[in-house]
Amino acid sequence: MKKKKILKIAAILIIAGVVIGGSIGIYMFNIPHRNVQTAKVDYTLTGSQIVAEYLTGKDAANKKYLSGDGNSKILIITGVISKISDDFNGQKVILLKESDAKAGVSAAFTKETSHNADDLQIGSTVSIKGVIRSGASFDSDLELYENVILEKCDVVKK
Repeated sequence: MKKKKILKIAAILIIAGVVIGGSIGIYMFNIPHRNVQTAKVDYTLTGSQIVAEYLTGKDAANKKYLSGDGNSKILIITGVISKISDDFNGQKVILLKESDAKAGVSAAFTKETSHNADDLQIGSTVSIKGVIRSGASFDSDLELYENVILEKCDVVKK
């Protein structure tokens, strides 16, 4: 009799755990993403400033701009366009880089905002709003500088 009671309680606890775990999983999966274009800007910088910050003190810059919970800082970066390309999804990727700079800022647009970059031209100065995903660094294996990476970008209208 006592064994049946223990099994019944264990079964109830397991079912309750599965229901609670499933509910949390469904909630986390359906949580709304933050809209970068309507969110407030955390920092406004030039491309040269953020690259210099990362190349002189990567840990301090990571602490300032990146967040482990996925809510990294939203930046407006102003710079000179040195390259315009499309990624594998057909979305625009703009590289802001001075001609003598070691690294630049790579800004990846979304499907919704990619058309805003259609009129941009190489050599023009532009301000781009996006969320930072990675900072500039030197890859000693490849002996190359890696660019700062911004995602979910859009052109800032003045």
